[in-house]
Amino acid sequence: MVVLATLVSLINQVSGTPYIVGGDSPAGTDCSGLASWVANAATDRPVFGNRFNTGNEEAALLARGFQYGTAPNAVVIGWNGGHTAITLPDGTSVSSGERGGVHVGGPGAYQAGFTHHMFLPMPPDGDGALPPPPDAVGWHRQG
Repeated sequence: MVVLATLVSLINQVSGTPYIVGGDSPAGTDCSGLASWVANAATDRPVFGNRFNTGNEEAALLARGFQYGTAPNAVVIGWNGGHTAITLPDGTSVSSGERGGVHVGGPGAYQAGFTHHMFLPMPPDGDGALPPPPDAVGWHRQG
């Protein structure tokens, strides 16, 4: 799945970076910045420079084609008024802020305190192409 490979590549690039409130670069970000990056990459938008926050997350995800609820084989984002996290289509969970900075693991989108969930279905890709490596300026999913 090209989209999943793209998202995993993005997460690998920023994993271990520090928690930076309002951050929007590979140097670090907060929870909603990370959710923005994943949603942007999954919808073929530039990853950086178009972030949302937990206050406008619902509208931002709707604008990117997300649907209400959760689903298997989808990018799932959960949030409440103060935190958000992601579960990738393969079940990998990612977040920023729970243990300091960006990290893989934990409950992801399915945290007990989350009051909202939205998902973006990921159709299977049959071309087998690998995504280009991400860079810090204007990277977006190819394929």
